[in-house]
Amino acid sequence: MKDSIRKLDERSDAPPLKPLRLVVAALILRPAEPVAEVLICQRKPDQPMSLKWEFPGGKIEAGETSEEALARELQEELGITATIGRKVARVRHKYRNGGAIDLQFFVVDEFSGQLENRIFNDMRWSPLTALMEYDFLAADLGLIKDLSEGKLL
Repeated sequence: MKDSIRKLDERSDAPPLKPLRLVVAALILRPAEPVAEVLICQRKPDQPMSLKWEFPGGKIEAGETSEEALARELQEELGITATIGRKVARVRHKYRNGGAIDLQFFVVDEFSGQLENRIFNDMRWSPLTALMEYDFLAADLGLIKDLSEGKLL
């Protein structure tokens, strides 16, 4: 019986499961009238999911907390030293290619240093109410809707 099970497993045409990627992102806020603004970033044309909009951040490396990973990513991507605030959302998203992410969003109200665009095609401040006008990554869409409707913050 065990041999027949092993043979079935060896013949399987199913692609190997992709590991769940742990990712963090920042909602870098600045006060503005009549509504607060958030920093959004656009991927470069040569990146996967090219020219999609997203929030800055990235993968959590082994041994890092979510907050440590986000602080490191913001230093690498934007050249800032950020004070990581509260977690406002957590999303699990499965992409069509089989990849999946566990994405945590944190508020950043304070940072030091000048914002530098080190890796993006474009960066801009957007009013929260205007976020639906941008072509965001699929994993961000639920959060975008909530933010634009005044929820979460």
